[in-house]
Amino acid sequence: MKKLLALLLCLVMVIPFAGCSEEDEGFKVGFIFLHDENSTYDKNFIDAAKAATKALGLKDSQVVFKVNIPEDNACYEAAAELVDDGCDLIFADSFGHEDFMIKAAKEFKDVIFCHATGTKAHTENLPNYFNAFATIYEGRFLAGVAAGLKINDMIANGDAAEAKMGYVGAHPYAEVISGLSSFYLGAKYVCPDVTMSVKYTNSWFDITAENEAANALIKEGCVLISQHADSEGAPKACEAAGVPNVAYNLDTREWGPSTALVSSKINWQPYFEHIIDAAMNDKEITQDYCGTLENDGVQILGLNEDVAAPGTAEKLEEVKAQLIAGEIKVFDTTTFTVGGKTITEYEADVDSDPDYTGDTQVVADGYFHESEYRSAPYFDLKIDGITFPKEN
Repeated sequence: MKKLLALLLCLVMVIPFAGCSEEDEGFKVGFIFLHDENSTYDKNFIDAAKAATKALGLKDSQVVFKVNIPEDNACYEAAAELVDDGCDLIFADSFGHEDFMIKAAKEFKDVIFCHATGTKAHTENLPNYFNAFATIYEGRFLAGVAAGLKINDMIANGDAAEAKMGYVGAHPYAEVISGLSSFYLGAKYVCPDVTMSVKYTNSWFDITAENEAANALIKEGCVLISQHADSEGAPKACEAAGVPNVAYNLDTREWGPSTALVSSKINWQPYFEHIIDAAMNDKEITQDYCGTLENDGVQILGLNEDVAAPGTAEKLEEVKAQLIAGEIKVFDTTTFTVGGKTITEYEADVDSDPDYTGDTQVVADGYFHESEYRSAPYFDLKIDGITFPKEN
């Protein structure tokens, strides 16, 4: 009888929850987000986190979200709270969170810390700290192709006098410059005479500033607007003015049913599944993960057939296949100039420092090798055809 009771007690201890394996018993993952679901950027991460944790069978009690965490020591404090809450894996989603995540990783060595859009994992070499990004410049290029086709169609139909686009950027960082440049080059691929003007809001999320920047660009004669900023400000300005809009992270047809053209986004679900599975099952985590078109880490979504030029869907599939095959290089140096000159060499700031000092030769074989020496973008050239704000 004693042996039977001991066996029953052992079974109860080994299987405390129905459907919970030994590997995930007690496992918890915490997420730190710069904003909440009102931000298109953060909503993209939040949706992916929910999808990934559901796909892996985690219960609500095993997943903790912290939203509206600014890029200061509040990020470290949020990470420390998640450690106290029993989280084995902690992820943060914004560039400015990085130093505070590194601080937490150095203090809490038994917890895994992962961070998106960061630049330092490959130089810090901490065993419990990891970065991730994606080749979103390929998605931006595809969105630019859709924009260029739309502008061609508008000019042919007499709806536009010139091929001039506008772009609302958050900050003058390499991440934003890489995105806006790849978008421009995508448009130029099908609309050779296109030009583009840029305005920065100096904020990742500012509905009013993004709306005002879009309206200012429209007033300047821009016939299509895109953005790397996180609110509905620009899409709503475009809808009010009847100007086509190319968005980022979300399908924005809800805000611009008659003007939303297409959107590009990083699909974070594959990465979240990778890090959670690795943390739960003691597998290796990629130190500097990079999602791609080929592994579904980069996506085009929300193509609005009511707004797009005829043949856009087919052209996007054609160009996507060529990008995946390496037949098209987004930053092919024969397709752009800087100050009237073709770039044959360039040292980019890959190993980040406060002065953004160039340290790695990134031009070879006729193209700029973006996101190959680290996942986060480092393309910061100001190419001809794009008008940037005057520097102070």
